[in-house]
Amino acid sequence: MAESRKGQGPTLRKPNLGPSAGPANRRALIAAAREIFAEDGLAAPFSAVAKRAGVGQGSLYRHFPDRLALAIAVFDANVDELEAAVAGSATPLDDLLDRVIAQALVSTGLIDLIQAHPHDPRVERLGARVQAVTATAVERERAAGRLGDHVDADDVLLAISMLAGVLGRTDAADRPVTARRAWALFHAAFAPRAG
Repeated sequence: MAESRKGQGPTLRKPNLGPSAGPANRRALIAAAREIFAEDGLAAPFSAVAKRAGVGQGSLYRHFPDRLALAIAVFDANVDELEAAVAGSATPLDDLLDRVIAQALVSTGLIDLIQAHPHDPRVERLGARVQAVTATAVERERAAGRLGDHVDADDVLLAISMLAGVLGRTDAADRPVTARRAWALFHAAFAPRAG
């Protein structure tokens, strides 16, 4: 507790944990960024992320010097979730795409930011990870007879990209319905075709 100011009660000050707080601050900033950018889009002040995370702006800029770095960190965490889901042998493509859609519903502004920097090495690395997750899911679905031979990982990635583009231009309240309709179309297009 800090000393009280004249006429005020004691003020509480968050203890400075130094470098040991780094990993927790980073996680808090990523979680806050998801919320802030889902609510207010990319126009939200960068400082709002630090405030929501309960850390100082210096900590924000130490971890993420710009919006792109923060967007990539959010998507790295998203891809971690997808990789964990695909590592489970029973995860069908439907479940994987449901997770991607759920992530896209709250990340449309961040998706636009990342797509505006396709040649950034960090974005390329992220794309390679998504490609690998998708390829694994496609192989598994094809082997189970749930996916047509005419569909490959690039087709699924194109569908995801198209969906992200549509969701980014759809009012937030309408995004869930739009996502379900789009996935129904993709699902029909990806199904095995009769001889």
